[in-house]
Amino acid sequence: MSAAVVNRTVARPALGAAMVVGAATIWGLNGTVSKLLIQGGFDPPQLTAFRAAGAALGLLLIILVTRGPRSLAARWRDIPRLLVYGVIGVFSVPLLYFVTISRLPVGIGLLFQFTAPVFIALWVRFGERQPVRRRLWAGLALAVAGLVCVAQLWTVFGSGGGLRLDGLGILAGLSAAVLLALWYVLGSRFVAGSPSASADTPASAVRKRTAAPVSVRDPLILTCWAFGAAAVAGAVVRPWWTFDWELLAGRSGGQPTWLLATYLILFGTITPYLLLTYAMRHLPPTSVGILGMTEIVLASAFAWLLLGEALEAAQILGGLVLVAGVALAESARVVRSANAEAPRPTGDEGSGPGDQADHATAKTDQAAVAG
Repeated sequence: MSAAVVNRTVARPALGAAMVVGAATIWGLNGTVSKLLIQGGFDPPQLTAFRAAGAALGLLLIILVTRGPRSLAARWRDIPRLLVYGVIGVFSVPLLYFVTISRLPVGIGLLFQFTAPVFIALWVRFGERQPVRRRLWAGLALAVAGLVCVAQLWTVFGSGGGLRLDGLGILAGLSAAVLLALWYVLGSRFVAGSPSASADTPASAVRKRTAAPVSVRDPLILTCWAFGAAAVAGAVVRPWWTFDWELLAGRSGGQPTWLLATYLILFGTITPYLLLTYAMRHLPPTSVGILGMTEIVLASAFAWLLLGEALEAAQILGGLVLVAGVALAESARVVRSANAEAPRPTGDEGSGPGDQADHATAKTDQAAVAG
């Protein structure tokens, strides 16, 4: 089985950032739709499986019409990685998040999930053995502090002895964050090549020689594979023959359930996941995770504008602090990016156009974390 691979594109960080913020904006609005579907009779595992299967079918139809079935071909050695990528990112992470918020307050669940950029930075520092700028850690600390304020975590502790944190809920929340970080790293390798594969990083060169190469794939094809794997996993957890199709004939929040479900699949799943996957071509996983933290601010803003949910002063301040933290962490990439333009490929880095493009891509990827 041959692989449908693509050449690496020239990284455009501004475009990648716009894509991540666009995905975060859609997900911020998507929370209301998901809540209405759950109120309409869906349970979390059922909604996760339904969304995955619907997105897989939609993406498959798009690919068959626009590119043909051959574009879905994959090398046998890549298939296990593609399946793991899909099961981790678009099935396990949402499911674990649902488990978390079913046993813990939503604010704590969000705090766990949005610590994923911290795990990515730790992986880059100790797994990839790349230096990490201090301002990245400072930015992450500010962003998490802002998240605490936006989620108002202090409100979950009562005066009568406080909140008892559930062990399974904590484990599910931490697992969701770790798997989300892993999904970002794997996605970046699939669509842009390994961020550690830089010619001027000796440890990376060693890993490049010893590790099995990963085919650089088109984001649309990669996303289809991911949701296909998630749909299979969903069918195991919640078989299709047990699905109550009459749920789609009902109404929730004054809207037809089938319309809400269609919106969830097309605009709440396919569109943001494609934006995020395409963004991984232009940004390293650290930046994608950090920029994704703006989702909670956007969700709170939508709830204020559309649902009339008032924001307290602490939440507004927390939103500003979170955005400032994101900007500070991203400035580590911007500053290095400007300084990374000077080096040119030399003898062992290759002299052909493809080698120069790969070198430029690796440089841009390193800019988010290197000091």
